Amino acid sequence: MVTSVDSDVLKALADPLRMQIVALLAKEALCTTHLVEETGARQTNLSNHLKILREAGLVDTEPCGRFTYYKLRAEALEAVAGEFAGLAATAREAAANSRKRSC
Repeated sequence: MVTSVDSDVLKALADPLRMQIVALLAKEALCTTHLVEETGARQTNLSNHLKILREAGLVDTEPCGRFTYYKLRAEALEAVAGEFAGLAATAREAAANSRKRSC
């Protein structure tokens, strides 16, 4: 079971549009206008998804005039990746040792 990663992070990453936003923000900081152009989603829909990503700690905001830019927090993704890498290592070890519970 994933224990050290907040379940809000996993829920935030489970949505396809939010994953698309994460992939776009991995390349550069973008404002909502850019994200509307890139995803084709409505601005209100994007704002709701960005709120979820912010609350999960995956995205930071940076005001710039009348716009707000969003940028990805790499360390948040690294924490998730590290947790899954640990689970993969445990699964490899269990498979190599043919570990299973007896009935």
